[in-house]
Amino acid sequence: MLDRFKRLVADYYNERVEKTDNKAISAEDVYVVWSCKTLQNWKALLSTPVPDGMYYELTYDGDRRVTYLDAYKKWENVPIAD
Repeated sequence: MLDRFKRLVADYYNERVEKTDNKAISAEDVYVVWSCKTLQNWKALLSTPVPDGMYYELTYDGDRRVTYLDAYKKWENVPIAD
């Protein structure tokens, strides 16, 4: 499932990248930050080496047999002291 998720992220990126940039990534460029499998369901957070601040959350619903891809952009990292 994680290989499928990587392929989906690469496809998502390649379909949306600015065509004049002449850039494309492969599934091998995508890496898993975190993943979990519970019963028939999967969830993973993935990213790429592309310096665009994007990360991707993929969820596989085993009951419905459908995968959801959420794409997020990191705006900032603010430290908050305890």
